[in-house]
Amino acid sequence: MTNHHTNIKTILLLAFFTTSTLNIAAQDIYATINAILNEKRNEEKANLQTGKDTKVQENNTFEAAESDIFEASENDTFDAPSYDDLWQVPSYPLHEIRAVWLATIGGIDWPRTKATDSYSIQRQKQELTSMLDKLQRANINMVVMQTRIRGTVIYPSNIEPWDDCLTGKYGKHPGYDPLQFAIEECHRRGMEFHAWIVSIPLGELQKQKAYGSSSIMRKHPNLCKAVGSEVFMQPSASGTADYIANLCREIVQKYDVDGISLDYIRYPEAVYRYKDNASASQKRENITRIVRRVHDVVKSIKPWVKLSSSPIGKFRDLKRYSSSGWNCYDAVYQDPQAWLRDNLQDMLFPMMYFRENHFYPFLFDWLEHSYGHPVAPGLAVYMLDPREGKWVLNDVRAQMHTSRNSKIGGMILYRAKFLNDNHKGIYKTSCQEFFPYPALPPRMTWSSDTIAPLPPRNLKCENGVLSWTEGNHQNEESYTYYNIYGSNFYPVDVTKAENLLQARVLSTQFELTGRATSRRYYAVCASDRFGNQSKAAQEQNVMTSLPPSTDAWNPCSRIGDNGKRVDDRMKLLKSSSGKKSKKRKR
Repeated sequence: MTNHHTNIKTILLLAFFTTSTLNIAAQDIYATINAILNEKRNEEKANLQTGKDTKVQENNTFEAAESDIFEASENDTFDAPSYDDLWQVPSYPLHEIRAVWLATIGGIDWPRTKATDSYSIQRQKQELTSMLDKLQRANINMVVMQTRIRGTVIYPSNIEPWDDCLTGKYGKHPGYDPLQFAIEECHRRGMEFHAWIVSIPLGELQKQKAYGSSSIMRKHPNLCKAVGSEVFMQPSASGTADYIANLCREIVQKYDVDGISLDYIRYPEAVYRYKDNASASQKRENITRIVRRVHDVVKSIKPWVKLSSSPIGKFRDLKRYSSSGWNCYDAVYQDPQAWLRDNLQDMLFPMMYFRENHFYPFLFDWLEHSYGHPVAPGLAVYMLDPREGKWVLNDVRAQMHTSRNSKIGGMILYRAKFLNDNHKGIYKTSCQEFFPYPALPPRMTWSSDTIAPLPPRNLKCENGVLSWTEGNHQNEESYTYYNIYGSNFYPVDVTKAENLLQARVLSTQFELTGRATSRRYYAVCASDRFGNQSKAAQEQNVMTSLPPSTDAWNPCSRIGDNGKRVDDRMKLLKSSSGKKSKKRKR
């Protein structure tokens, strides 16, 4: 069932950004929409009330119970959103990018503890797993983790030295492989891992000099250029594309990454006064040459590895909206829309850290020029921190709603720590309002492999454990994993997000815990690394020993033993009779 609130907002927003006769700010449109919806909401509430004392008491008791249910701590999972009106039943996408950037530079997201001995190594690992646990509870399905920082890396490399974020000392081994550990922990939680590669900036000149013989400036001076106190790789140098591609080759060959994401894949902004005598079109070709070389190298090794970049949030000036001089095409010589058109990249994460007219028109411009690829706008949740900006929660909520309703492909949040710290309620809002159920990343429909693996066989459930045997999958290089679904209706509908219980299960068995125990029927689909999913193997036995199931949007409704829906609100009312209840302000 589609939420009619969403439809109204989408229609009005599209009208605003495509009709030249409307001359109103986006925030005014939202204020008008919300006023209309609040009025409608109050009317429907009034219609639902009978005026009888028992009915009023029942409603108040149910609201109090609902409030208690959803007053959850950070360690709780959020299986369903909280709604005041039972008629407001949202639909959630099964395929959507729900990503976060996880920065390692200076340990601003991770690590906070330096690895100097066995104890601090374990503490550093625990910091990461705790962060990933919280992201998993928010049903994040993609972690984009900073792997190359400023000519330094967080894994044992034959090309570049260790960054000092891990140990506090440049070039020092932390005693374990942080990249391997992070990939394994993400996959264990059903999340994709994308290696975030800072491409052109090399950081401060003094730091590069201090690195000595291991510095890229010492090894490849022809690829580097100092501008004031900063150092950059030269996009115009013929060897720059090969150097960056070789870094990506090393990562893809050594590690089971799901993606490579190029950051700062652009010319330095004007403030650095970086001089290059090439024409604007040649500068764009210099950047595209790097993107093309990375594509050719990575796809020849593992064609399922997803290539992306994080361009500036505005591609170019629009007919009615200016980019204020800060855009991809003219300011820093990126051409990411062409990268999608030519299939050089699989997806984009444009950094759309703006509001109102600087966000919405440019969002739809990305959508109109996506060429069948997902685009996940980068949303500035960091601006909810009072130390960073003066945004309010509704600024981000409106952008999240519009991104989803436009079906642009998903969203990526900057950064992981700001989400997990729940600034102005963004973590709880994400869990309850936007991501109450898991989602799968979009299928790579533009890829060379669109054939789904064969479905699993012999699915059965014994002692609370699902087990199956694997079907023969066509692509032996791209291993198969499994997506688990459950429902109270047979056959299990594997197109609904609310039925997805767990993604990316690598083994051929799955222990039923948490939300999975409330389902009567189960199904398992095989999937390859391109996102091609098989037909479902259905499990038919009713799990009579499991607790009664709970409806996704009414926490007091369940399926009774006779298979009919039972509403426990009257039971709550009777159990609370004689107790003095608090009056809730309207």
